[in-house]
Amino acid sequence: MGLAKSERHTVQEIRDLPEGVRMELIDGFFYDMASPTSTHQRIVLSLCRKIADYLEQKKANCEVFVAPFAVFLHDDDYTYLEPDISVICDKDKVKEDGCHGAPDWVIEVVSDSTRKRDYLIKLSEYDSAGVREYWIADPTRNRVVCYLLNSETEKFELAEHSFSDTVTPWLYPDLTIDFSQMT
Repeated sequence: MGLAKSERHTVQEIRDLPEGVRMELIDGFFYDMASPTSTHQRIVLSLCRKIADYLEQKKANCEVFVAPFAVFLHDDDYTYLEPDISVICDKDKVKEDGCHGAPDWVIEVVSDSTRKRDYLIKLSEYDSAGVREYWIADPTRNRVVCYLLNSETEKFELAEHSFSDTVTPWLYPDLTIDFSQMT
């Protein structure tokens, strides 16, 4: 049973958690963040390295951040996320305590405990906030689902790939990521 609206949790409660306890907050509801697996960490590290190297080589005015890095998607006190990878091109959004507003590109690496959250809840949150590109890397299902925000419809369009594919982000058409090298 969900909490009544008056009992929703706030970002301050996230800040007040004991050291080492990680939670996300979506619409005032806490979501536990389990420790990542070694496969999860390998994928995140590989992706982060590839993206950061690309941005540096292109001298892009964007930064890549890896969790734990706070993302305050909405201008409210009820949503606090820690995407696995966030690419942010608007320097004004980056503050000392995290990103305030939608990152340009978010990547989540799915685990069994985050599957529903990543595919449904976060997809909706990222879509409504204006994240331009959202990838879900799912090593268990051997797939990468890529969503691009269509500027005309303001809704996500999707493309699916397998972990044996090389995937190109829409935001960076000359960047290729070989998922067969990830696990």
